[in-house]
Amino acid sequence: MFGVVPVAYALWLSMTNSSGQLVGLGNFTRVFADYRFGSAFAHIGLYVTLWLVSLMVLVVTLALMLHGRLKRTSAVVRFICYLPGAFAGASSVLIWLILLDPVASPIGPLLRAVGWNSAAQVMVPENLPVIFTIIAFWTGAGSWIVIMYGALNGIPNEVIEAARIDGAGAVQIALRIQLPMLRKWIAYMLILAFAGGAQLFVEPQLVGTASFGQVPDDWSPNQLSYQYAFVAADFNGAAAIAIVLLVLSLGCAAAAVFKAGLFERGHS
Repeated sequence: MFGVVPVAYALWLSMTNSSGQLVGLGNFTRVFADYRFGSAFAHIGLYVTLWLVSLMVLVVTLALMLHGRLKRTSAVVRFICYLPGAFAGASSVLIWLILLDPVASPIGPLLRAVGWNSAAQVMVPENLPVIFTIIAFWTGAGSWIVIMYGALNGIPNEVIEAARIDGAGAVQIALRIQLPMLRKWIAYMLILAFAGGAQLFVEPQLVGTASFGQVPDDWSPNQLSYQYAFVAADFNGAAAIAIVLLVLSLGCAAAAVFKAGLFERGHS
């Protein structure tokens, strides 16, 4: 009810005008022609790419390390990694706004050494994909590390021991046994991370406010949809952007599902 009904309503809005008359793909054609549409999706595309790559590489690597050489301290490390996830999205952004301000940040000397002497120099639009990736990783990676660690615990010890007896080292076990058996979990992580990343809104909205308009209020597709709905009172155009995001998310999710065989059952 809370998923399908809103999607159906958004689809209806995207195919009609403000009077409720069917206009077909007219709303989509109109938002595609908006000069802000391409840049908003380009911004989010770069951010999502950085976010997914960092998740796939760093989260899996950290989970493997915790399950291997750091196993004795893994409980403490997992708790530390998970702790930032307790902060709400807005709170995390506010923390990072302070950290990225060379005047107030405890790492201010490092930022100034790079050549950034003010928050305005740090929060320029071209830096935002990297900044948002760092924020997202800081808040979201911990929970995925815990999930991947649990998935690694599901691999039978007999398989790992047999590989060690055959002379396989830690790297070979990770590449030839653990990673293939984590494939479905990695696909699951990427699907949810893509869906969440494509809907980025709070972070650029707060950064734009903190930078006094240096970051445009249509930086991401969700922000652009917000502008259509609550600034221009064009709910039909906003719904069209939402449907485009939905189609992209479903398409990428379907590709990940079939590529990783997410719903295939193993054979004994």
